[in-house]
Amino acid sequence: MIISRFKSLVAPFRVIPAVTAALVLSVPFAAPSAAQERRWIQVEALPGLARANERAAAFGAEFGNVWGFGLPSGWYGVVLGPYDGAEVGSVLSALKSGARIPADSYITDGAEFRAQFWPPEGSVPEGVLQPEVAIEALPDQATGLAPDALPEEAVIAGPVTEPVTTPAVIEETPAEARASEAALDLDQRKELQVALQWFGFYNGGIDGAFGPGTRNSMAAWQAANGHETSGILTSAQRAALVGAHQGEVAAFGFALVEEQESGIDATLPLALVEFDRYEPPFVHFREKNGSGLSIVLISQPGDASSLGGLYEVISSLTAMPAGGARERSDTEIRLSGQAGDQDGRAWARLSGGLIKGWMAFGNPQNAARDARVFEVLDASFRAVGDTALDPGLVPLDEAARRGLVAGLEVRQPIRNRSGFYVSKAGAVLTTVDAVKTCSRITLDHAVEAKLVVEDAASGLAVLQPVTALAPPAVAEFSSETRPGAGVVVAGYPYEGRLPAPVLTHGAFEEAQGLDGAAGMLRLTVATRPGDAGGAVIDGSGAVLGMLLPALRDSTRDLPADVAFAADAARVAGVLAQAGITPLERASTVALPPETLTREARGMTVLVSCWDQP
Repeated sequence: MIISRFKSLVAPFRVIPAVTAALVLSVPFAAPSAAQERRWIQVEALPGLARANERAAAFGAEFGNVWGFGLPSGWYGVVLGPYDGAEVGSVLSALKSGARIPADSYITDGAEFRAQFWPPEGSVPEGVLQPEVAIEALPDQATGLAPDALPEEAVIAGPVTEPVTTPAVIEETPAEARASEAALDLDQRKELQVALQWFGFYNGGIDGAFGPGTRNSMAAWQAANGHETSGILTSAQRAALVGAHQGEVAAFGFALVEEQESGIDATLPLALVEFDRYEPPFVHFREKNGSGLSIVLISQPGDASSLGGLYEVISSLTAMPAGGARERSDTEIRLSGQAGDQDGRAWARLSGGLIKGWMAFGNPQNAARDARVFEVLDASFRAVGDTALDPGLVPLDEAARRGLVAGLEVRQPIRNRSGFYVSKAGAVLTTVDAVKTCSRITLDHAVEAKLVVEDAASGLAVLQPVTALAPPAVAEFSSETRPGAGVVVAGYPYEGRLPAPVLTHGAFEEAQGLDGAAGMLRLTVATRPGDAGGAVIDGSGAVLGMLLPALRDSTRDLPADVAFAADAARVAGVLAQAGITPLERASTVALPPETLTREARGMTVLVSCWDQP
């Protein structure tokens, strides 16, 4: 089943032409001949019988051919039909075009239908062909009871049928199994390969040819299901395999969605989610029937830097629990997390200047169900052509354009401050104020860090990354400078709202505080709170010290451009507590501006304090 989605944002609804409308309204009451294929259009599947009856009645107010049947999953399907197999496609298209049925409605042959619950007994319109379906008791998820165990007033009688006797299972020898297999037509042989592929046993082509690859996959399926591994499926085994595949597809509503706007093909569980909206670079599929599951497709142009930014955005989403598995490279990212009532998964890949991927969010209570959804989505995902979701597809406000996370709530830190690398192992120096009362600390929103030294007297703190990293640049210190010499402060004055550190130029004034305190540098430089913890660097690239938070003095107002830093000697004393020997800058030769900028930005880190675990 393939659903092709191409939505017009200007005119999403179209009027059904009169001829087509007449066809839709008249066909249901014409009983197909025995030679014709009979097909139904499934419009909804619901977990509870009471709600299913409500929805069937709602559709029945508009259509005269509404039926309701139990499904193998325990859910309840609402369908229209039956229709002649040759014309059901035209009917489906006409109804979807007029927005008279959900966009994810699909055609079914009714093989999975079980007990009928709609229409109520005795209310079938005269002349309407009743479906011939197997009747078996299925549990109602609203009560946990089978229909025959429900209160009498809750049972809706199905059509009268002759008792069905289940034939005994006859074991086949390999020769008999091969003989029965030889009677299969090409479509049946392909169906077996599809089912084997669906459950992860086969990765070859769907050609109906049972070569070594297919035989090996059959043997693997037999082994996994406790059968003798002959590589030849018996009739009963084939029925079990195909039935399991059909049952799962029906239960989840799995269907291949061709998302033409975003250039993505993926198999989605359309019984659990439905299309919601476009908000570039995202295509949102919201939860359906209270499933608690939502899926977001990702499609945007970009490069390695864009992929890194997307990683940081996804990491910051409130729906993506922190502390889960994280994988990141220049071409691919993968994230997962589970905590409390949140279960999140995300994956994206950069290829040919396009970033394509998906996110899925559910509830750990549905972990077993959703694990299958994640598996199918991941395996079926395909980037198609050279199309990315057009940023101009829908109007975005400036905040949405800046964050590219419209419609998704982004987790925000308590505060963002600056820091810089002081060892080749990735240790970071920052201020004590930056990491006070944090349940979690990150470096550049991507790397978890832990506090190893907190020196209240100096106001300096040392952080260590939880996972190893290789800093682009490491601070090299010097205490030699002269009053009036130019310096730069490398930091994040706007607390992470800009994607890279800012260099603020100023001057060194004297190597002491206003009251003569040692271990301090007085500077003339205009800074902001986010700069605190940043490196103070001279023209040779040497680090003279670390910028401290603005001095608060209730008895006097200092000029706005007066700032103070802990000098190299004080920094060295604190680093010693962490077992770190600071590197020294050997050269005093002034660096070209572009080299100084590159080194200063390479050593600077955004330090974020979070109140979420």
